[in-house]
Amino acid sequence: MSFWTSAAETTGNAVLEEDFEAAAYRLISEQILYAADRGSKVAYGLIRDYQKEFKRALEPFGITLKVNSQLRYACAIPLHAKTTPVTVDQTLFALVLRIIFDEETRAGNHDENGEVAVDLVTLEVKYKQATGGRELASSGKLKELMQWMRRWGIARIAVDDASPLARDGYQSEQPYIVIIRPGIADVLGEAALERLAQFSAPAADIENTMAADQLPADGNPDEEGEA
Repeated sequence: MSFWTSAAETTGNAVLEEDFEAAAYRLISEQILYAADRGSKVAYGLIRDYQKEFKRALEPFGITLKVNSQLRYACAIPLHAKTTPVTVDQTLFALVLRIIFDEETRAGNHDENGEVAVDLVTLEVKYKQATGGRELASSGKLKELMQWMRRWGIARIAVDDASPLARDGYQSEQPYIVIIRPGIADVLGEAALERLAQFSAPAADIENTMAADQLPADGNPDEEGEA
């Protein structure tokens, strides 16, 4: 009898053991699963409905499970800090997105999925304000950063016809807008925001390491599917 046998039997074997295994693997590898994403609704539903079993499955890996049933996403949060090297640009960009997310959420500027839209002009202004005048990466470099944010499940790109958020916030002269996802509040806690002060001087250009409970594991940002 495998770990998932009992869970599968409660479904009358309508859901197979390998379906549970696949959902657990995706949760660990992607860290955040959103029901609204293509190909994630079934996996999220299993995790939501069998939280006890998934928590037990994740425990040996030192990971705890958090499910937000209101905004319909699930997070795998490492219990023990482990340094994962990330660049200064990645760190700053993620932290600034968290700041924007908090500000817009408090103001009620989010959709039913808890997502916040920010155009590139506003993003550039907020980035400079939060980082002591640093310039936001442009063009290809910015898209590369966004690939990492998508890989980590904390932000994505939308164009004018991609979503209601994009249609509301899109400006024709901008190639896309940034959608900040609610899971950012779970993987980037308040302690992480304090690190932003370390980089307030534009001249500082060093490599940073952050705890694994603040940013997901590294890897090729293009390896995952839709985030």
